[in-house]
Amino acid sequence: MKDDHFYLKCILLFVDDDGDKKKKDKKKKKGEKEEKEKKKGPSKATVKAMQEALARMKEEEERAKREEEERERRLAELEAQRLEQERLEAERKEKKKQKDKERKERMKKEGKLLTKAQKESRARAEATLRALQAQGVEVPSKDSMPKKRPIYSDKRKKKPAAQTPEGMCKLLDCFIFIFMVLKPFVFTAAEPSAEAADLDDWEAMASDEERELKKVHIEVKETKASQPAHKSSAPAKQENGSEDEEEDEEDEEDEDEEDEEEGEEESEEEEEEEKETQTAKTKSKKEVSSESSSESDSDDERTKEERLYDKKRRQENLKNINLDKLRAPVVCVLGHVDTGKTKILDKLRHTHVQDGEAGGITQQIGATNVPLDTIVEQTKMVKNFDRETIKIPGMLIIDTPGHESFGNLRNRGSSLCDIAILVVDIMHGLEPQTIESINLLKEKKCPFIVALNKIDRLYDWKKGPETDVVATLKKQKKNTKDEFDERAKAIIVEFAQQGLNAALFYENKDQRTFVSLVPTSAHSGDGMGNLIALLVDLTQTMLARRLAHCDELRAQVMEVKALPGMGTTIDVILINGRLREGETIIVPGVEGPIVTQIRGLLLPPPLKELRVKNQYEKHKEVCTSQGVKILGKDLEKTLAGLPLLVAHKEDEVPVLRDELVRELKQTLNAIKLEEKGVYVQASTLGSLEALLEFLRTSKVPYSGINIGPVHKKDVMKASTMLEHDQQYAVILAFDVKIERESQEMADSLGVRIFSAEIIYHLFDAFTKYREDYKKQKQDEFKHIAVFPCKLRILPQFIFNSRDPIVMGVTVEAGVLKTGTPLCVPSKGFVDIGIVTSIEVNHKPVDTAKKGQEICIKIEPIPGESPKMYGRHFEAVDIIVSKITRASIDALKNWFRDEMQKSDWQLIMELKKTFEII
Repeated sequence: MKDDHFYLKCILLFVDDDGDKKKKDKKKKKGEKEEKEKKKGPSKATVKAMQEALARMKEEEERAKREEEERERRLAELEAQRLEQERLEAERKEKKKQKDKERKERMKKEGKLLTKAQKESRARAEATLRALQAQGVEVPSKDSMPKKRPIYSDKRKKKPAAQTPEGMCKLLDCFIFIFMVLKPFVFTAAEPSAEAADLDDWEAMASDEERELKKVHIEVKETKASQPAHKSSAPAKQENGSEDEEEDEEDEEDEDEEDEEEGEEESEEEEEEEKETQTAKTKSKKEVSSESSSESDSDDERTKEERLYDKKRRQENLKNINLDKLRAPVVCVLGHVDTGKTKILDKLRHTHVQDGEAGGITQQIGATNVPLDTIVEQTKMVKNFDRETIKIPGMLIIDTPGHESFGNLRNRGSSLCDIAILVVDIMHGLEPQTIESINLLKEKKCPFIVALNKIDRLYDWKKGPETDVVATLKKQKKNTKDEFDERAKAIIVEFAQQGLNAALFYENKDQRTFVSLVPTSAHSGDGMGNLIALLVDLTQTMLARRLAHCDELRAQVMEVKALPGMGTTIDVILINGRLREGETIIVPGVEGPIVTQIRGLLLPPPLKELRVKNQYEKHKEVCTSQGVKILGKDLEKTLAGLPLLVAHKEDEVPVLRDELVRELKQTLNAIKLEEKGVYVQASTLGSLEALLEFLRTSKVPYSGINIGPVHKKDVMKASTMLEHDQQYAVILAFDVKIERESQEMADSLGVRIFSAEIIYHLFDAFTKYREDYKKQKQDEFKHIAVFPCKLRILPQFIFNSRDPIVMGVTVEAGVLKTGTPLCVPSKGFVDIGIVTSIEVNHKPVDTAKKGQEICIKIEPIPGESPKMYGRHFEAVDIIVSKITRASIDALKNWFRDEMQKSDWQLIMELKKTFEII
């Protein structure tokens, strides 16, 4: 409106200016004529412009008025709709409330509506009945009661009176009364000394059950033995439950369409609650049944005297703990790869184990027994260390791998040890596996000291292995000392970031609060004596109670190995107690606990690694803190990382088996074989677990596992995959010997055997094989696999309408590739041809994605008549790729990585279009 006023003023000003110019041009002679023209007024053009402006202003006002009226009308309609919805909602709630009220009234009349107090009393009575049956008391049932003489009366049908809650509660109170009468007779059979304890247990159990019943209403299911006793209570509950369900169904049927969604949500919530209560019930029943069955088994198999004997023997073993006589501590060496863990032990043992390992990489867990003489010899240069008062008889040091894949062996080593050495490269600080080891030690609450290794790599380092490392540091040049201090402070800061206080061992005033850092060099030998001296000092002072000698057996299976000439053996860390040849042992196995006898106990010589082949020494008996190799029968399927138990008597075997079963469940869940998968073979269980972990992370299934050399039977097992899936007809053999006959058989059957001494080389070889196999299959199936796409024709870019069709299109969805067959669903699924070339900006490409505008050439399908644009299909028709069941399967199996989520959604849409099952 304002713009129109401004426009009108401008026109009037323009007219005035024009009139002034005309007056100046005319002469004074024509004065009279000018006066006449002024009297006549504005010209016709001016008037017309003014009229048009006024007409526009009027139209604008009318339009604004109409819009305002339309807006007010819409608001009024919305308000009316809202009020109508509120009214319908109020009616629906009122209707539902009325139905609930009617249902409750009906249940109340029938006597099925219980109050909270009645429900609680019924639940208490049922719990008492269940406890009564668990104690073995025979509760009189309906069937056992003497039958009354039948009274014949009026035979006309009468309405059955509904059982009232009061009547049912009276019946349950009757059962409680019978139990209270029988209770003294049941418990008088026990010993007088145990009577009070049993009574307390019973009361505690009853109170626990009452607390549980407040949370969940436990339904007492009928068993064959106790069926009559529960007949009175169970049907009432079932009737109530079925009645409730029927009422819910009626409510849902009666409700309107608008109320269906809410009704469904409510029914789903009720179903979820019922499921939760059912799971709670089954759990409680299972626990009760398992406890009762275990108690009954122990009662049946072992007499009371035998159980007391076992308990007494264990108590005596614990009483005989001698704090003055300490066992050798188990020390675990942890750290990142290439920090020098094995090299430190080599320096201590004067061996060259690290030089003999494949690639210089530790891939197995090993144990070394360090005698007292070696400790005294290694610590002779350490000041303020009394070598004559050493209480420990030696050390058992466990070496673990540092590579990422061997997390299972680090976990196993840290769970065995009493104290740990965390090896840190002073040049690199804390690395990923170092942090992983710190977290393991925190989790196990295991004390540790830190070896700051590779100090010989500091610039201008002057070695001094025969002197104390503190004195060696003082002798260094200023720049070397400054570099050491700088790097040590940086590592202390990194430890602080992990939530640990750390300090150099000679500055550490509080060993319990601060972790000690010992500068060492496994290459030159600097600081090795200080490391051993600190270990000895900490173990015999702070860990004295933990290292006290005890006869109670504590042993753990560390590794399972197949040795030539000996068969399958197990490496065991014996922490407490003793093992004797001929004893019956129970070890964990893949298919359950294995019971066998010790046929031989082998120990490596002192300062020799258990995992390295040595001249083992045979022993009849082995005492505490030893890494021992056990020979026995049926040890092929033993699982490492779990305890080894010894049965001193024959009747102890089933009890010890039950103990191991509980610990086995979690471990067995980790090793799950698939129907289709590769066959895995390794020299030890630890390396086998590392291989399986790699396969799990790579999402490669495995169908079979074995420990030891590759035999013909292993090739036969792997060859079964040729019938199912050829890519899995593979044996991954890590650090094992492949027999010549096995290799020849594999070549003839078409089974691939990958072998390597370094686990990462095996990973690389198998990964390359998978990629090559996948590429081969993609080339084989590229003519079958059809990627989904949806194209819209650009009618202004039709370059050729027939044989070949050349046109411009837009990719609306999916992926278009050369070789894709196209069809038009809207014209009776007419096949228009195959895409032979794609161009984007006059450049040929193989693939076009969603949103691109491209030019395509469509050639006719061989053997079919060419289709023509304008006759068989038009510009308004959508073109899609013609997919089949075979093409979808090919995409799933071999081209999954090239497909996105939106492409799979388009596949689902096209499946419906083409009616593919």
